[in-house]
Amino acid sequence: MAQTEGQTPAQAPAKTTVARPAALVVCPSCDALCRMPRLAHGEDAACPRCGQVLAAPRHKAGMQIISLAFASLVLLIATLFFPFLEISAAGLSNATSVLDVVLAFTSGQLALLVLFTAGCILAIPALRMGLLLYVLIPLVFDTPPRRHAHAAFLLAERLKPWSMAEIFAIGCAVALIKVKDLAHVEFGPAFWMFAVLVLLVAQVQRNLCSRSVWDALEAGGSAVPPLQSKASRA
Repeated sequence: MAQTEGQTPAQAPAKTTVARPAALVVCPSCDALCRMPRLAHGEDAACPRCGQVLAAPRHKAGMQIISLAFASLVLLIATLFFPFLEISAAGLSNATSVLDVVLAFTSGQLALLVLFTAGCILAIPALRMGLLLYVLIPLVFDTPPRRHAHAAFLLAERLKPWSMAEIFAIGCAVALIKVKDLAHVEFGPAFWMFAVLVLLVAQVQRNLCSRSVWDALEAGGSAVPPLQSKASRA
């Protein structure tokens, strides 16, 4: 297969060779099982079958993830208390925050639905960012992993499908389109904070390589910091 400059193709394991599970990755494009070589900064590992980039080490990627996760936590907390939207109609106006909306419906028939929604858009993303900080800070600063770091990272990975901040943003956009003909709507500070939060969460996910974190945890914190990768661990 032709190689692009700066790329090192990941070699498929021979049939008679048994590799360590941590060294195997699954190509997200063609599902080929490949053995991941050690990469230097600036090198990429590509699937030998389809050419999909499997891993791309980036300088100080771990510190970038920590910074983004911490910023996401700050924005999540601020989003609770600052006004999210201000609606004006017939000379009356009302500004409300996300926390006000949650508290307003906790005693009604929609209490369970509101609490579940608040959990998916606020509590679960906050918990996931906190778990990532708990796991990654010792690894990035070359100290032994914290107690229960394996369980914490496993929980963070399992919570990923339930972190729906971007779904809430899309829902707000659809609702605003329907409301704009009935009332005047102004975005509050929390709305823009939430928009930035969605971008930060997406960037965290883009930079995080789960396989590298598991390898570092299994090595007791002595492995390389998290890489940017799209491969799945076998």
